[in-house]
Amino acid sequence: MKLVKPLLIPLAALLMLLGAFNLKADTDFAEKHVVLQISDGNPKRQTLVLNVANNLIKHYGPDKIAIEIVAFGPGLKLLFANNEVSAPRIDGLNTNGVKFSACMNTIAAIKRKSGKEPKINTHATKVSAGVVRIMDLVDKGYTLIKP
Repeated sequence: MKLVKPLLIPLAALLMLLGAFNLKADTDFAEKHVVLQISDGNPKRQTLVLNVANNLIKHYGPDKIAIEIVAFGPGLKLLFANNEVSAPRIDGLNTNGVKFSACMNTIAAIKRKSGKEPKINTHATKVSAGVVRIMDLVDKGYTLIKP
């Protein structure tokens, strides 16, 4: 035990240092940061949002841009698990690092009206409010685009 004790403090310091590196945002690599808003239930508008994300990745490369698509209101339909049109595209975009956020306020409103909560695409993260998520990202330096 006497031999182990002197090693504990340096080991703890090393672990804390390594932990600090892990606290950095996983988007720190990016030169550009974009949040795409989708609040429109029109499938053409939703396809446009996915096209914009894809075009940004093609232009900058997945290692140079961080993209998050935030869906709320009627735009949440983009992230419904049973959306057969968008699901394969969301899979591909997620593979390239695109993040998706689903508004819990909208989910709650749908549940109140229909009696059941909609199933959301597994790549989407539920956030308390879509608008708040957008504001937080803008505060972090993201550029807001509303295609």
